[in-house]
Amino acid sequence: MRRYPLLLSATVVLASSIVQAEQVASPNADEAKALIKEFATTLQGELQAAMRAGGPTKAIGVCKDRAPAIAADLSARSGWEVGRTSLKVRNQAMNLPDDWETGVLEAFEERNAAGESVDTMAFAEVVPVEGGKQFRFMKAIPTGEVCLACHGTQITPEVAATLDEQYPGDQARGYNLGDIRGAFSLSKPL
Repeated sequence: MRRYPLLLSATVVLASSIVQAEQVASPNADEAKALIKEFATTLQGELQAAMRAGGPTKAIGVCKDRAPAIAADLSARSGWEVGRTSLKVRNQAMNLPDDWETGVLEAFEERNAAGESVDTMAFAEVVPVEGGKQFRFMKAIPTGEVCLACHGTQITPEVAATLDEQYPGDQARGYNLGDIRGAFSLSKPL
């Protein structure tokens, strides 16, 4: 069964859940949510095109090359540091969580276990840094149906081989529908 048309619905769900992230009203949080929406929408559009052109193995290249480029572009244009991370990272060189991100991701897992929806899960905090303060924001990324082709428990041998080649040390497998796959993570000096 081909699941590629589900990318469109996954894009709509992810983009709409970003707008619904529960946070105290804050211009910084609103700005972070807008950047996440742009990141998610751009990346999902490119993933959708790659899936249509060549299936999951083609989409792996988009994640590897385009996701960091989209994050870098958004960072350069906005003054924010924009990225993604997870407790089970795929790209060991670029996406390892720092201590703050690890704590937030662990708290997300606890919140999810207590019944909170992944779709609206977010967290913001002002943290002290050398020379001042930084606004940090994270928004959980839910595992959608289409994500399972590369992140699920039943990845095809062809996809597994491509992932092994592209991402030595990949840990981002074994997810089920609705799991927290990771989070968008943004920070900005204050």
